[in-house]
Amino acid sequence: MRRHTNARVPEVPAQEPSKGEYRLHIDSLHAESDKLQKLYGSPGLNAIYGAGCTIRPRVMFVFMNPTARNVSAQLTWNGIRAPWLGTRIVWRLFQQLDLLTPELFQLTQHLAPAEWSPDFAQSLYTHLARQRVYITNLAKCTLNDSRPLPNAVFKRYVALLHTEVDSTIPEVIVTFGNQVSSVLLGRPVSVAASSDALHHFHTKRVMTKVIPTYYPVGQGVRNMPLAVARLRPLLAT
Repeated sequence: MRRHTNARVPEVPAQEPSKGEYRLHIDSLHAESDKLQKLYGSPGLNAIYGAGCTIRPRVMFVFMNPTARNVSAQLTWNGIRAPWLGTRIVWRLFQQLDLLTPELFQLTQHLAPAEWSPDFAQSLYTHLARQRVYITNLAKCTLNDSRPLPNAVFKRYVALLHTEVDSTIPEVIVTFGNQVSSVLLGRPVSVAASSDALHHFHTKRVMTKVIPTYYPVGQGVRNMPLAVARLRPLLAT
């Protein structure tokens, strides 16, 4: 049975927009994401943007494409549009990587989707920004079912991801799953064979490293311990 909670959403200190410290989105990318949603996403759903630390994050996490269970995919949502809002499993990964406070983590696990508010979403991603973490999907299009996207669709988003990297300048990129890792790097990648592999990645402005790892949600949830083991040393440095 789903547990509900009336726990207080933690307050976030007032931001100072002039410093840009907690600018959670790269607004200049939204129009292209919205255009591609009309081509590849389901009608009546929003594209989901990347969010978190937008100025030199220590790590950019790149997932596949958004789930329709994300509450910010709904057209009635009036908060930030960010990955995994209203879901539970992926936050266990971030908790095991020591990226969430106990209070924030418990709220992600006990709030029903309808109880996720724009204020809580803002608090959660502001905390991740403080941890110098940025989370995105390679494809930003939201589908109303779980059918896999073909490589051809993911490839339409590679240029947008390059711009996202150029705009944020992450120290390292973590890609989840064989498909995302292979499409982004432009060559076949097996995460099982990449335990010690760092892949060099170039854009117009940035030369950085890519670490492929196991996809930790959906059918890949059983691989979450393997993903955590690979990523813990990265985040400890």
